Order: sequence, then C-alpha cells, then structure tokens
Amino acid sequence: MKNKKKSKSKKKSAVDAANLYKGRLDVTRSGMGFVIVEGRDQDILVRPSDFNTALHGDVVKVRVVNNSARSGRWQGEVVEVVERKQMEFLGHIEISQSFAFFIAESDKPMPDIYVPLTALNGAVNSDSVIVRIVEWEKNKKPQGEVVQVMDKTNVNDLAMKDILLEAGFPIFFPEKVLEESERLPDLIGASEIAARKDVRNILTFTIDPVDAKDFDDAISIRSLDNGLLEIGVHIADVSHYVEPETVLDQEAYTRATSVYLPDRVNPMLPERISNELCSLRPHEDKLTFSAIFQMTAKGEVKKTWLGRTVIHSDHRFTYEEVQEIIEQKTGLHEPEILLLNDIAQRLRKQRFKKGAINFSSTEVRFKLDEKGKPVGIVVKESKESHQLVEEFMLLANRAVAEFVGKITVNKKPIPFPYRVHDTPDKEKLLPFIEFAKKYGHVFDVESPQAIARSFNQMLLDVQGKPEQHVLEQLGIRTMAKAIYTTENIGHYGLGFEHYCHFTSPIRRYPDVMVHRILQECLDNNIVIDKKLEAKCRHSSERERAAMESERAANKYKQVEYMQDFLGEEFEGVISGVSSFGFWVETLEHKCEGLVSLNSLMDYDDFRHIETDYALVGRRSGRRFRMGDKVTIRIVSANLAKRQLDYEWVITAGAAVADGPADMEVGEPAGEWPGEKPARKRTAPDNRPRHGKGSGTKGPHPKPPKKTARKKKK
Repeated sequence: MKNKKKSKSKKKSAVDAANLYKGRLDVTRSGMGFVIVEGRDQDILVRPSDFNTALHGDVVKVRVVNNSARSGRWQGEVVEVVERKQMEFLGHIEISQSFAFFIAESDKPMPDIYVPLTALNGAVNSDSVIVRIVEWEKNKKPQGEVVQVMDKTNVNDLAMKDILLEAGFPIFFPEKVLEESERLPDLIGASEIAARKDVRNILTFTIDPVDAKDFDDAISIRSLDNGLLEIGVHIADVSHYVEPETVLDQEAYTRATSVYLPDRVNPMLPERISNELCSLRPHEDKLTFSAIFQMTAKGEVKKTWLGRTVIHSDHRFTYEEVQEIIEQKTGLHEPEILLLNDIAQRLRKQRFKKGAINFSSTEVRFKLDEKGKPVGIVVKESKESHQLVEEFMLLANRAVAEFVGKITVNKKPIPFPYRVHDTPDKEKLLPFIEFAKKYGHVFDVESPQAIARSFNQMLLDVQGKPEQHVLEQLGIRTMAKAIYTTENIGHYGLGFEHYCHFTSPIRRYPDVMVHRILQECLDNNIVIDKKLEAKCRHSSERERAAMESERAANKYKQVEYMQDFLGEEFEGVISGVSSFGFWVETLEHKCEGLVSLNSLMDYDDFRHIETDYALVGRRSGRRFRMGDKVTIRIVSANLAKRQLDYEWVITAGAAVADGPADMEVGEPAGEWPGEKPARKRTAPDNRPRHGKGSGTKGPHPKPPKKTARKKKK
C-alpha cells in the first residue's frame, strides 16, 4: 500500500515538474498577466487572482493548469517569485487613524501597500513618497515602509526617479550595504603594497569628462632602456574592496550597472567606493589592476604584463584640456600626450584595416539650470582626446580576453564573461543593401569580413552627403546587439576574436567578474563558476534596462526643452518611417517627434513602402523617405508621456511630387511591390494612438497652412 502511495506521489511530482515553466510576468493595463517563457512561441495567461504576490516584470515559476488544444492558449498560476523586478515604488500615501496605504502611480495595476504608522518616515496624508516592500505573505496585502518623502514641486526629480524605478533600479542603498562600505579602511597597508607591482614613480594621469566624479582608469607612460615605450592602462581595483558573497557584492550584482541620466548618476556602488576608495584621484596612492604594454612608437605590442598594481596619479585631465594640447601642441605633459595620441591613431587605423566598422552615433548633452530644467542642447563630439582613451581601453580589454581565452581546465576553456557581437543577420541586411544601392553603394556579402569592408567604404563615401544620416542609422539597426556571454564568438563590430570588459568596474559588474577570474588565472587557482552564464544574461538584461532608462530620460528632457517652442517651425531629417507616420529629428536640437498619418490625411492617402523606408502618396506620389529633409511645426509636447508631436509644413520645394519610378503621379490605387497599407491606429475612444514616446494621443492636429512661416529667432 505504501509503495503504491509513493508511486502515485512520484508520478504527481513528475507531472507538476513537467507543467512548471520559468519566465517573466508581463501585466497589461487591464490587469491580465502573461508569462513570457524563453524558447516558447506563445506566452502563458495568468489571471490576477493567480499572481500569488507576483508583480509586473518579476521572474516567476508558473504551473500550467489549463491547456486548451483548440486555442493553443495555456493558462497557469504563479507558484514562486524567483526574482523581483523592483521593490521600491513611487506614488502617494493615504493615512487613516490606525494605518496607512500607499497607492503606486503606475499604468500597471498592482495592490495597494499597507504601511504601519511607525514606518511613515515623516510622511503626511497625500504626500508623494517612495515606498519599499519589506514583507509580503500570500493572500495578504504587501507591507512597506516609506524611504523618502518627495517634493511635489520638483517635477523633474519625480520624473527621473520614476524612470529608474520603472526599470527596476533601486534608488537607495540599504543600510547594511552602506555600513559595510563605511567599514572599509582608508589606508593601504604596507603588506598590500608589497604584494603588488609598484608603479607610483611613473608618470600617470587620468582623462575624463569635466563633470566626472569617479575616475576608474588611468594611463602611464615612460621610455625604457631597450628603446621601447612602456604604456600602462590602470583600472580601479574594485574587486579588492568588493569581495564575493558580501552584501556589497550582492547589491552590485543586482544593479549590474550604473545608470547615467541627464542630471544624475544612479551608481552601482556606494559613493564611499565609487567616489573615494576606488576613484583614481590625483596625488593619492590607489590600488589598481593593470595591463602594461611594451610597445614601439608605431603601436606594435612586443610584451604584455597583467596584474595588480599600486599607482599615484600625477594629474587629472579633462577631455577638453587634452584636446587643446593635441591641437595647440603645447601644455602640461605635451610630449607624452602627443606620443600617446599618435599611437592611439595608429591603433585605430589598424583596427579598421583589420575589419572593425567605423560607425558613429550622435549623442546630445543638456545644459541644465539649478532646478534641472534644460536651457540648451549640445551635440557631443568624439575628438582625438576621446579616441586616445578609447583605443588604449580597447587594447587592455582585448589583451585580458586573449590571455584568459588561452587557458584551459581539463582541456576545456574556462567560463569567462566575454563581450561578444554577432555577425549581421542576412535577412535584416538584404533590405538595407537594396536601399543602399539606390544611392550607388554596392555590398560584398561573400563573408562577414567583406561585409565589414563594404560598410566602411559606404561610411567613407557618404561623409557630408544628405544621405549620410539615414544610411548610418539604418546600418546600425541591421547590426546585432553586443551582449555578455561565456560563449566566445568574437566581437564583429570591433573586429576582435577575443574581447571582454575590464576597464570600468566602478560602473559595470561584468568588469568585476573579469577581474576576479583574471586573478584566479594569474594565481593558477581557478574556481569554475557554473552560474556564470546566468550572471552574464542578468548583466546584459540590466544593461538594456539602463540604456532604455537613459533614452527615456533624454526624451523627457527633449520634450521639456521643446515646450518653449510650441508653434514654431524647424528644419529636420526624417529619422524613421512606419505605417502610422514618420519621425523627424530636428537639425538644431536633435529632438525627435512624430508626424502622424492622421495629420497628412488632408493631403493624400499615404501608403507605407517598407522596402523603400518611405510613405508615398497614392494620388500625388509625394514621398516621405528616411533621410529626407523636411520642415515641421511643433504642435504638442507631452511631458507625462514623453512625446513630441510635429506636423509637416509645406515649403516651396516640398510641393513638388516625387513618386516612385514605377508609378505615374495620379495612378489609381493598387498594390505596389513591397507595399504595406498605412493603417490608422485607434484607441478605445477612437482617438489616434501611438507607442509611448512616439506621438500624440488625442485628435490629430489641423493641417498646416500652405504658406510656410519662418522660424522665430
């Protein structure tokens, strides 16, 4: 009898295991949940009553309870929350006589959080606050504590913190993490210095942005008796202070990266480490992990040394100061700066010659007033001073990856967090190649190396031409995304067979992992980490979340800035085309907004031609194609949704029809090759609706008058 019971129990547990899936919970605005399981085409529906404390974005284990063969839709219930996306939330507090409740300001439904009166931290009724969940039992309300009372008048601070919290980045460090960082000693012991290579007597300096607060890399240079140069790349030794399995390490891993918003940095590590102990400040002894190269003046590496060091930075340069020395050929340490720059340019030239792709992207920086309001937008330029630092960091990253990549245990390569970039997907590449042909560019697709050469030739040929922006942007979009993984497939964009991130451990957790494994290799004491691939996936996911947060914050600042220019006209370039309109980036401010299809309907019936990246008018043949210059008027700037809406302004040159070669102007409607009918999206109230950050949500603007108005000065 007992054996039968055991047999039934085993069968039941086997069935349960077969019905269990791990994935990320996506909650819709209606409150319904869907668990997205990697490798499965269809997600698993979960009703709110079966969330079992899970929230939007959480990684969960879900049990399938209903498998409909007819619809193919599985229904399940959450049995375990594996990983919380966020524990801190922005909203407002409602206080009664004996308790309080926190209501989150989120477009995703979630339960109110019970807050004991002893955990209000000074909050009063209706205050905007940030609350952290501290306890949540099944079938009960979550319990939380107020961690900060917000200033309602500081709209910018609320918006920036909301962006960070939505992406799952904690804003505050737990007390135990801060306490652990404060216990770390200021002084470097004599025994620690004795165990390292001492390079304090060699000329060393840092080169960073003018507003940088943490300096995690330095460069040293000296001439050797053998006629070679010794150039050292010295990186803050974060792994000396942040040891595995400590609360500091756990917090750093959870965050995985620092997040850089226009007016603040949300750091991976407490300031005690990032701005004090590990920051390579001038005139202070600091512990570092170094890659030291003996090389010729032409940039040929003859010998590489890797290991722990102690340095003493002689000077803190800004990029602007170094650029002035390069251009003026005079200034502090001018011979060394010019020599390093010459070698960096040679390394750069060799890199592109060997297959690296010379893509460049435009970045903007906001000039902010004391309240964080943008008063100006400046386009960042990559000059020789930036390239000097970049090339030596790339050299160090590659040297470390090559060294570790040669080491094996039981004839197998050791797990290591490589930074990889896959070769282009031919399906994505072919439409781009066809589009580039229209501008006279021919691609050789015989091999990945041939594709890289073709890209570089195209990028060289389009310099200064009207189509430069569109071809650069579309080219970047065809590329795979770089990720962290233990499977070394090389870095296609850089043209490196071995590559990792070694040079920024203050702001990237993968660099900390690289330091630890490198030291194990140097000590010949390798411990195989079987969870390393999962850590790489987590780091890649957090990196994507950080990039999305940075984009959202930049978009917020753009919208905030453009609010002052409503009704004014600007020149712009079409930066994207879809079936519901086209995006325009202003030439002056690099601010992107949507010209919706609805605002064009009075002119013509436009169709989306995917292969041409264009909207084309059925009757007039008027074409809006990526890269075209247009004049727009700003009609709406919605801060809450981070959306800019533009309308097209007809100018004298814009009135000329320019239909496709295979179509006569005024040709009757019909299906063109590659055509995708442009569709009008409607919200439940029949108002036009577009994706977040892309356009209006409301009646489409009136069509512009046919007489163009000059932009106000």
